[in-house]
Amino acid sequence: MLLDAAHALSRAPARALPAPAAAAGAASCAPATRMATPTLTAAGDGQPAELRRAALHWLQVSDPLAKAAGVQRLWQARHPDDGTPPCPLDTAVALDAPAAPLPGRPARPRLIAPEAVPPRSPFTAEGHAALVHAICHIEFNAINLALDAIWRFAGLPAAFYDDWLRVAAEEARHFCLLREHLRSQPRPQGGHWDYGDFDAHDGLWTMCARTAHDPVARMALVPRTLEARGLDAAPLIQAKLRRVGTPAAQQACAILDVILHDEIGHVAIGNRWYRWLCERAGLDPVSHYRQLVRAYRAPRPKPPLNTSARARAGFTPEELAYLGKVCTTVASGRGARRSQRSDRDFTMS
Repeated sequence: MLLDAAHALSRAPARALPAPAAAAGAASCAPATRMATPTLTAAGDGQPAELRRAALHWLQVSDPLAKAAGVQRLWQARHPDDGTPPCPLDTAVALDAPAAPLPGRPARPRLIAPEAVPPRSPFTAEGHAALVHAICHIEFNAINLALDAIWRFAGLPAAFYDDWLRVAAEEARHFCLLREHLRSQPRPQGGHWDYGDFDAHDGLWTMCARTAHDPVARMALVPRTLEARGLDAAPLIQAKLRRVGTPAAQQACAILDVILHDEIGHVAIGNRWYRWLCERAGLDPVSHYRQLVRAYRAPRPKPPLNTSARARAGFTPEELAYLGKVCTTVASGRGARRSQRSDRDFTMS
């Protein structure tokens, strides 16, 4: 059963991923000194031998299952358990962007404006499938976000790339769990739902593209802003799923337990590297974050904040106090729509 599998994953994954490598004490970042255009010729599955080139290769792959499986193989190649040398890493080379648009993704789901995505209510069978599909789409995008950080930003410590490879591998696992659950849900007209059957939006990748030139802005506004909103929204969605109480709702709730546990670590990675990059550049992380939020018009957090999860993810008391004030402002201006917020906002995380 998927429920049993999700609980088992939360207790002891089949291949345990290591704790995130700390940025503290990491070697100073050397500027990129070489330029290269990556090739897609390598081992039997087409994966380049070097880690960052391989990340770009899998970022370009459009088939979600092939991408997820490829990322998991890349993780294995970097962390072999058979005595073979690990996949090499070139931190210095600055890779050229491919001619084809990034990221690679399937023709479906159809992408629409975020505000056009309808609320996801788990209280009907189709609403449950739509909600699970929305989260599945987030996890697919999260694979792409992690891969993009690996190939795009040269000259950083090796721990940076290993951290984001870990994130990519865990996001691939989340996507597979959610898609398996989605494919177990019957469609009214026969058959079963699958990824691509509902419309989705491109909010996560849009911010990724806007911050492509600046790793400080990327760390500030993708993992510790957009992805951190999932820490707030997940418990609200789980509460609704528990009220539904069906086997499908219980299974989805268990998968969200796994995702929330892992996402705390992912946001922590974003927090850690944001502060590391700020320290390198002589920036105050608190004041600079506020400047970035204004400059990029980043979405604000919405209440209630999951302060416990955010604290475990590395937000400081000062940052949580600031976010709490922002939430108060948001709540006073949008209270009329609060009843729909928990479902809709998860798709914005």
